[in-house]
Amino acid sequence: MRDMDATAATSTSARARDPLAFLEAEIDELKAKGLFRRLRVVQSQQKSRCIIDGREVITLSSNNYLGLNTHPRLLEAAVRAVREYGAGSGAVRTIAGTMSLHEELETRLAQFKRVPAVLTFQSGFTCNTGVIPIVAPEGSVIVSDALNHASIIDGIRLTKAERKIFAHADMDGLRAVLREVRDAPGGADRSILVLTDGVFSMDGDIARLPEIVAAAEEADAAVYVDDAHASGVLGRNGRGSVDHFDLHGRVQVQVGTLSKAIGVLGGYVAGSAALRTVLEHRARPFLFSTSHPPAVAAACVAAIDVLETEPELIDRLWENTRFFKAGLERLGFDTGASETPITPVIAGSGALAMQLSDRLFDEGVFAQGIGFPTVADDKSRVRTIVTAEHSREELETCLAAFEKVGRELALI
Repeated sequence: MRDMDATAATSTSARARDPLAFLEAEIDELKAKGLFRRLRVVQSQQKSRCIIDGREVITLSSNNYLGLNTHPRLLEAAVRAVREYGAGSGAVRTIAGTMSLHEELETRLAQFKRVPAVLTFQSGFTCNTGVIPIVAPEGSVIVSDALNHASIIDGIRLTKAERKIFAHADMDGLRAVLREVRDAPGGADRSILVLTDGVFSMDGDIARLPEIVAAAEEADAAVYVDDAHASGVLGRNGRGSVDHFDLHGRVQVQVGTLSKAIGVLGGYVAGSAALRTVLEHRARPFLFSTSHPPAVAAACVAAIDVLETEPELIDRLWENTRFFKAGLERLGFDTGASETPITPVIAGSGALAMQLSDRLFDEGVFAQGIGFPTVADDKSRVRTIVTAEHSREELETCLAAFEKVGRELALI
């Protein structure tokens, strides 16, 4: 009887223990490394100046490249759509959730991207996790840049395809991998998918897309480009990296986002009509997620209108980019290989990057610190993004803050 009582007590004790107690240890580790962060809370419209955690700051951490999230045409379109169609769509696309607004958006995007068809998803992330397993089926080979976005990495993990990685932007390495695949027994008959970001989200450099496409064509491989940070930024009227390099018809799959320069929410896949049809039937995020609310779809259509009729927004974005990037480099900061509005200020350790971010916030500038595992610890940074909305005065204020804090922390 005593043995039974002891067993019961032990069982009760085991049940009382928290099976997720290890999470507290992870938090303690983050704090010990200086990497623990609380979410900053935006309490106003997200413009170049906004209220974050109760104080007005100039933000350099928004993906709102063109200021479209508060553009009058988008706001008006969203309000009209709510009144006409309601707050939500009510279902997944394949049941009763495909509204005329969704079809209008996809038609406009296909025309804008100059492709036969487009299918929208809930986000750019779900595009990659939904599409990659379908265009790289079992038996195929994926060849991916080492610095591709986390959503591409997760999309690859969901496949049964063989995976090959080439060093970031290493074209000789890419060609070597492609030759290795083709020269292997049975390699001539295998399908190959080459995956790359159009603009790399942490470093701001542009993919060497003409060389990637040429190498892929030599190996009879397909090319898949994630243009999340190129949409609305590169190419005529912001059509992206394929348009920037005039590679229309030579890239089989283009992924774009509606959540960054477009200013709203969502992602899309641009390609052939056959690609869209198969995705409608097999892409799991598309099949099992409710479609975009009417206001989102309508605002995205309005954003395309703005891109086509107000190219001066992109011109202003690039003017601000050149001014701010030159200012950081003149001060002596390490901005890596950036070629776009994404300009990292590399601090070194994660703890130092977080100190830099916090001190900038004290000075009225919000630039979020980024460390491991998003980037290597010794490449930790604050990632800055200027927008078309920033005034020259605001950018000068930011540069003055960077100079002051950079000298305090011995970064310059």
